[in-house]
Amino acid sequence: MSTRFPFTAVVGQQDLQLALLLNAVAPNIGGVLVRGEKGTAKSTAVRALAALLPEVEVVAGCRFSCDPASPDPTCPDGPHTVAAAEARDARMVELPVGASEDRLVGALDIERALAEGVKAFEPGLLAAANRGILYVDEVNLLHDHLVDVLLDAAAMGASYVEREGVSVRHAARFLLVGTMNPEEGELRPQLLDRFGLTVEVAASREPDQRVEVVRRRLAYDDDPAGFAARWADEESAVRQRIVAARELLPKVRLGDGALKQIAATCAAFEVDGMRADIVMARTATALAAWDGRSDVLAEDVRQAALLALPHRRRRNPFDAPGLDEDKLDQTLEESAGDDDDPDPGPDGPGGGGQPSPEEGPQGGDAGAQPEAGEGGEPQPSAGGAGEQAPARAAEPFRTKALTVPGVGAGAAGRRSRARTERGRTTGALRPRGALTKLHLAATVRAAAPHQRARGRSGPGLVLRRDDLRQAAREGREGNLVLFVVDASGSMAARQRMSAVKGAVLSLLLDAYQRRDKVGLVTFRGTAAEVALPPTSSVDAAAARLESLPTGGRTPLAAGLLKAHDVLRVERLRDPSRRALLVVVTDGRATGGPEPVALAGRAARLFGAESVASVVVDCESGPVRLGLAGRLAEELGGTAVTLDELRADAIAGLVRDVRGTTSRRAA
Repeated sequence: MSTRFPFTAVVGQQDLQLALLLNAVAPNIGGVLVRGEKGTAKSTAVRALAALLPEVEVVAGCRFSCDPASPDPTCPDGPHTVAAAEARDARMVELPVGASEDRLVGALDIERALAEGVKAFEPGLLAAANRGILYVDEVNLLHDHLVDVLLDAAAMGASYVEREGVSVRHAARFLLVGTMNPEEGELRPQLLDRFGLTVEVAASREPDQRVEVVRRRLAYDDDPAGFAARWADEESAVRQRIVAARELLPKVRLGDGALKQIAATCAAFEVDGMRADIVMARTATALAAWDGRSDVLAEDVRQAALLALPHRRRRNPFDAPGLDEDKLDQTLEESAGDDDDPDPGPDGPGGGGQPSPEEGPQGGDAGAQPEAGEGGEPQPSAGGAGEQAPARAAEPFRTKALTVPGVGAGAAGRRSRARTERGRTTGALRPRGALTKLHLAATVRAAAPHQRARGRSGPGLVLRRDDLRQAAREGREGNLVLFVVDASGSMAARQRMSAVKGAVLSLLLDAYQRRDKVGLVTFRGTAAEVALPPTSSVDAAAARLESLPTGGRTPLAAGLLKAHDVLRVERLRDPSRRALLVVVTDGRATGGPEPVALAGRAARLFGAESVASVVVDCESGPVRLGLAGRLAEELGGTAVTLDELRADAIAGLVRDVRGTTSRRAA
């Protein structure tokens, strides 16, 4: 077994280490979500935590790690009447992003269950993680059906496996730890709320600290065992401190003053529900026990708020997480009663970090460029002649779904119809590989004619592998929404470009909610560029859109050809994910020989490949040329104005997209 990097040797991630240790002291806090850029020791710290956890007493031979002091009465390996105990290390089980549902929850032998009535159950990862750690790297990329299973297990502390009336239940109480890079997409709100604490990590900008990180990593790579031995004393001290804090935890007093501060803080930041209050109370109590105190102080409440509230406060999907620490200090001061707890100071609380000078109360962008100079006219930027500073997006609005026609088979999502593992049953088919969803009626119909020939004599069916039928299900998939945005001089009017960006931002919000991948192609001047390759990070697309400058000619053909190249490459990378092309333009084409004809030929490439498309017509003024409508005809899609893009006007657009594509296919 390879030697893990020591937990105490991790440099510069004090908040991350504290959050993990608090969960080791009080697992009922609910786990940790670690957000941060790649290469910041997220996975290293989590994997190192398992070595610090105290040993657990389990029933000997139980695959579900039952506690011999109170064994699970419904354990599939039970009943444990006279339970022999054995001690073993706490487990850390890793859930791969691409795991199947059966791998997570376990599987029943369907043939034996139907033919013999025997619950032949093979435990999954949830059983292995019981009374240990369940670690999900890149948790934001986890498929929706696995997220649903995790939500159920985290809420009930148990896992249920059911197949056509045959069910198995076992305990599944685990410390859930997830890591994610926000650039690759956000997490579903339901799962986000299940994490007790959240920590933002980033690489240090201090040269001395970065030098120490490199020095320790190189020393570990050269001699892992020797490096771990040099940190053995520190590891042992932390392990003993965890044990001592666990013993002290039941004796910690959470006074009325601290409870009032917790309630006032959660109310001030407008968190939903009561889970935040409970998690803050547990975290503050664990902080006191970790420091060897029997009373919760105001500094514990403040630190608990910094760990438990950033991912729970109400915010838009594109807002940066975090808390306004000035507001937090003011709330704690105002809610301090006659309790003996001291008021928190701005610098005193348990290593909570300093306010960021770049971040305002709502995580705003202090470095945004001004929209206009005196008199309201756009000011030139440093990007060259004819280029104007980026316009700020108008207020986004609610839209309804633009769907891709037909039935796909892409990644799980919430946009277009697709054949999926979950959803309503639409038929039956022969399984390809392992059977996951049995269609009972079809299986019985397939086996019934052969019972006499197979010599059936008992009550059960005589089944063969060929009799089994898989349930065909239909749900929703996520698509690739590729935006092609005209950033030329004809779009450069400040008010107009602001409205365009607001419309694209609204569609990005819709894509965020429907778990799509998004890409952004822009064109202006003499060429087009891929401003954002297809990604699951809608936040990244919104950031690129915000900083998009305008000016120059309108190379429409170049923009369409660049989009065609992007879709061609994506079909090779992810052939099952269908695309929706959204072209945002007034339809003009200038620059180069025969720009209009060349744009028409480029558009017909998409029509020939039956790519679902929508043209958002940005033409304004009393005289309209109708160029965007002609472009939509060449694409084989439909055109819609900015005003028609709103929720109350877009229902007809969805029908148009479907009808146009259906006629083209016919």
